Amino acid sequence: MKIAVFSTKSYDQEYFENYSIDSQYTFSFFETALNKNTASLTNGFDTVCIFVNDSVDKNTIEILSKNGIRLIALRCAGFNNVDIEAAKSNNIKVVRVPAYSPEAVAEHAVALILTLNRKTHKAYNRVREGNFSLKNLIGFNLYGKTIGVIGTGQIGATFCRIIKGFGCKIIAFDVSKSDELVQQGVEYLSLDEVFQQCDILSLHCPLNASTKHIVNEKSIALMKDGVMIINTSRGALINTADVITGLTSKKIGYLGIDVYEQEEKLFFEDLSESIIEDDLILKLISFPNVLITSHQAYFTKEAMDEITTTTLQNIEAFDKNLELKNEVV
Repeated sequence: MKIAVFSTKSYDQEYFENYSIDSQYTFSFFETALNKNTASLTNGFDTVCIFVNDSVDKNTIEILSKNGIRLIALRCAGFNNVDIEAAKSNNIKVVRVPAYSPEAVAEHAVALILTLNRKTHKAYNRVREGNFSLKNLIGFNLYGKTIGVIGTGQIGATFCRIIKGFGCKIIAFDVSKSDELVQQGVEYLSLDEVFQQCDILSLHCPLNASTKHIVNEKSIALMKDGVMIINTSRGALINTADVITGLTSKKIGYLGIDVYEQEEKLFFEDLSESIIEDDLILKLISFPNVLITSHQAYFTKEAMDEITTTTLQNIEAFDKNLELKNEVV
């Protein structure tokens, strides 16, 4: 089986090559993203392996089908960038990595909270310049604060368990309640109640029609003045323009994001010598109370191990006509 791996960085190639030394499969690595303009590269391959910012819409899938692609292997959990119905219509299977070290993403969400609150990134830069002043570095105790969690799947649940250790009150919203989390002290409320009561809001839900722009002008208006918003899930959960308005009015006191709605043109690339033409990201960067990381929440050794091994297992299961435990249906 010949596999085309798109949106490849050096570390992706390193992990796949290390784990597939004894494999009968042939991998070809492409730095470019997969979309309708690059889908012609798949001619002669059996499988494509893609990541979060590849765009596999109906037009792309039709090209993949003509080129003989039978499997789309996502090396991530989310699949909102793939037209699943179009894949079914073209008899192309879609598999994913449903869970890879939920601790990695949950811990990064906590890191964003702590960094924004205690301003350790600013203190680090100050001290390196010989500035030992504490001016404007004051934070607040997490102990006793109310944390709102939207989405209590594996990552959200892990985040709840971690943040509970700080002595926080945890309230949550999810279409499916977790009895285990309830027993651990998590209180499930309506979405509006979570917005109204939380001091810190952390997003851990998938992106779909009902969650797109779940943080918007209306929901922000419900929140406490000075609320902290954290997003390590999907960029489009947040209406960026509305959040900028909230930051400007000081309704939002802090924003920490590891994802961005238009990130496919920015994240994972070194643009330090380029002119960035995205006005919204430039505006966000200009705020002193905004912290942005470029989709690195998942990026731990443990997570990369799990992503690689599960992706290879998914491909092998398809090749050997075994049950596709991680199929997107």
